[in-house]
Amino acid sequence: MNEVAFTCIGLALVFVMNALGAAAVFLFRKEISPRFNTLFLGFASGVMVAASVWSLLLPSLEGAADWGTWSFVPAVGGFLLGGVFLVILDKLVPHTHCGTNEDEGPCVALKKPVKLLLAVTLHNIPEGLAVGFAFGAAAMAGSEQALVAALALAVGIGIQNLPEGAAVALPMKSATGSRGKAFGYAVLSGAAEPLFGIVGFFLAAHLAAAQPWFLAFAAGAMIFVVAEDLIPDAKMESHPHLGTWGVMLGFVLMMTLDVVFG
Repeated sequence: MNEVAFTCIGLALVFVMNALGAAAVFLFRKEISPRFNTLFLGFASGVMVAASVWSLLLPSLEGAADWGTWSFVPAVGGFLLGGVFLVILDKLVPHTHCGTNEDEGPCVALKKPVKLLLAVTLHNIPEGLAVGFAFGAAAMAGSEQALVAALALAVGIGIQNLPEGAAVALPMKSATGSRGKAFGYAVLSGAAEPLFGIVGFFLAAHLAAAQPWFLAFAAGAMIFVVAEDLIPDAKMESHPHLGTWGVMLGFVLMMTLDVVFG
């Protein structure tokens, strides 16, 4: 199986898992309980932190080995640029913060469901880029092991997309008043992942010298989302141990996938 097939499977996986999670809106009458919300968001945080370290930052450092003593520069620079990228998107894109219900970005006349959609889409962009960059770097490496490692990252992101899709669709039902619309919005927000995954793939596959920067960039963007949104939205002060165990379980799962398949 070639790198294109692996990439298509990986990008399709993260999208399908998000859609499956969003389908929970047809099964549950009420929104997700605060305890489960804390657990799910903690789990997603753990997966993203582990993916940032094992699947992105460590390969970034390895890819810059020819920099010698300065091999940390692409990892540090790309990581910080990823955070700056999210700050810029926060300022440019009008959206409603899911956890606090506060509007952010430019003041424009958009309905609340659309602003919620844009907020979730901002969260999904770094995940899509991470998967795309990983597959692009693997394609340039030309080894099956690298492709399997990239697929492991996609599996990890896909697993955390399952509860994340539900956590998006259920509150969206209250905002739209319709299960069908809530599902459609959640699926549409998830479409950002394969779209930006394609962008990431072509950038990493055609700009080999910049791969360490790209990988670290995706890591920085994901850590920014975790620190800025997921952890605060998890409201761990209400259920501290539950949220912490969610983070630890997500971290362990993603670390295991990367070590076993990477």
